[in-house]
Amino acid sequence: MTLWHAIALAGLIAFATKLAGYAVPARWLQNPRMHRVAGALTVALLASLTVMNTLAAGAALSFDARLVALGVAALALWARAPFLLVVVLGALASALVRWWA
Repeated sequence: MTLWHAIALAGLIAFATKLAGYAVPARWLQNPRMHRVAGALTVALLASLTVMNTLAAGAALSFDARLVALGVAALALWARAPFLLVVVLGALASALVRWWA
């Protein structure tokens, strides 16, 4: 299989997935359980992307300033700080750890 075959196959799979979404009956989508599942999937995807970007360094785990920044940002969110302050505190924590280390 060449690269172009893989790209065409991925495009066909993406198209088939989108087309399958139109085949779902409307009453299934209006079910309250479906709204909860969609919300949970969104949160789970965002959490997994955050963890992967925080702890991954190639194929290995990396515990560095990104983990400290995530912890500080999580604490700021828990304290209900404004989002801009959360971002600034995370950046400052990462900068301080990188400067200190």
